[in-house]
Parts: sequence; C-alpha cells; structure tokens
Amino acid sequence: MTQPTLIGGEHLHTALALAASGLPVLPLRAGKVPFGNCRRCADNACGGRPNMKTPGPCACPGPCHAWAAATTDPHVINSLTWARAWRVAAAVAYHPGGAGLTVVDLDNAEAIAWARASLPATRIVPTTRGEHWLYRGAMQGANGVRPGVDIKSTMAYARWLGPGSGTMTALPEVVRALIVKEPASVRPVAVTVPAPVGGGECPHRTPTYLDRGIAMAEQRISEAHKAVHTTVYRTFLAVLSTHGRCGCLTDVHVARLFTAAQAKGESPRHCTDAWTNALTTLGLSHV
Repeated sequence: MTQPTLIGGEHLHTALALAASGLPVLPLRAGKVPFGNCRRCADNACGGRPNMKTPGPCACPGPCHAWAAATTDPHVINSLTWARAWRVAAAVAYHPGGAGLTVVDLDNAEAIAWARASLPATRIVPTTRGEHWLYRGAMQGANGVRPGVDIKSTMAYARWLGPGSGTMTALPEVVRALIVKEPASVRPVAVTVPAPVGGGECPHRTPTYLDRGIAMAEQRISEAHKAVHTTVYRTFLAVLSTHGRCGCLTDVHVARLFTAAQAKGESPRHCTDAWTNALTTLGLSHV
C-alpha cells in the first residue's frame, strides 16, 4: 500500500508518480537550484563542486546533493527527512542517467534548429526557452557542448516539465560524440603548488618515486569510466597528501594531472575547483 502523501502537496504527488515509473527524483528550490549541503558536507568538505550541482562522495540522509540524492524509494521521498524540502520546493527534478536516459537541453532557437538538422527525432518536451530532447541510453552529462546545448544524463539533473510528445528513440552516436574532446583542445591552467616545507628536501630520496606516482595518478584518471569528477578529486587528494608538503611537487607535475582530467571531459574550472578543495581538505591552502 502506498504511503499517504502528507507533505509537499502537488510537487510531492508528482515526485511519487515519477518514482513509481522508474525516474529518480529530487526537489528543487526556486531558480532550478538543488537544496543546500547538509552540515556534514558544509563548504563542500566532501569534494563537491561549489555550486552544489555535483557532489563528492556522500551518504547523507537528506536531499543535499542534487542528482546524487535522487531516488525512486517512496519511503525516502515521503519521509520526514525530506518534508521541509517538499514544503518549500519550487519544482521537481529527476536524474536522467539514473533511469538510463539522456536529455539534450536546447536553450534557444538556434540550438533547436541545429538539433532538427543534426539529430534523429525523439520525444520532445517544451521548456521555458527551448526544448528537451529525450533519448534512451545514458552517458556522461556535460554543459556547453556547443552553443546553447547541454547534456543532462549521468551526474546531472533535469527539471520535470511534463511527459512531452513523440516516441523516445535510442541515444545516437552524434550526441555521445559531443562530449569527446580532442587532445589539442586541452588548455593549460594556472595552479598553485604548496610551498616547500623543511628546506625543500624531498623525504622520498629519489624523483623516481614522484614520477611513478604522477604516472599512476594520470592512469587512474584516464581509466575512469564513471564518476570522473569524484575520481579526479580523490586522485588530486592522494597526490597532495603524499607530495604536497615535501617540496618536490612542481607546476609541471600538476599540469600533467590537469591535462589528464581535461582529456576525460573536465573543464579547466572544474579541475581548479577539485584542486582547491583537495588543498583545503588537507590544510594546505595557506601553506
């Protein structure tokens, strides 16, 4: 028997219906913004991006981490833990990748014209400024893949605007190709390396140890098939925890890590955010 909907009104009713159909859902505040981090993850201590749209590793009970909080469990959705969120929610969102879907978010008339000329027909949902094109199949989400076009799938959320019209078709390769970046597109980023401690002498005794560690870190990032941002953050954290204080880590080494991350689709800003968060977590931001 379905748990009665006592809180949240229309948005909660919609969320429960969507969850029953297999869509993981979450509440949104005004402005299409997810609910803020819980105390355990305040100031992005878990490694999430500052805008709270992409989390770090977290097992918090409340809807504090956007797509990672999305669920199909009616007991969680209708729980007292989520009660306040539904009472003040402005909209319902869902995690497309969690349901094996991809949303091509077209933000203006030019983007819609491109889609009509370049993509196979599928289900279309009208939005405030454009259209959502829904396909069966999941991929890594990414923003700004071309002017006016975002990809909402894995590690992303989309606002629920209705079922749309048309028959949903399989995710085409032309959409998957939108997030593939050529190595030449990787841009160097200015980074901060902690100042040497103890006169700059490396306790590892040989630079081979550092070179091997950087090579292993590059490999770990390059082999990530999912949760790329989390992998990048954890890799940065591991490198800094080992080499962040000894003085042997240079801008050249860090540039190699950033290059590996950008080759996996991370933007320069996201690389910098992950690096800064790792420095802060280890107490190295003021070293």
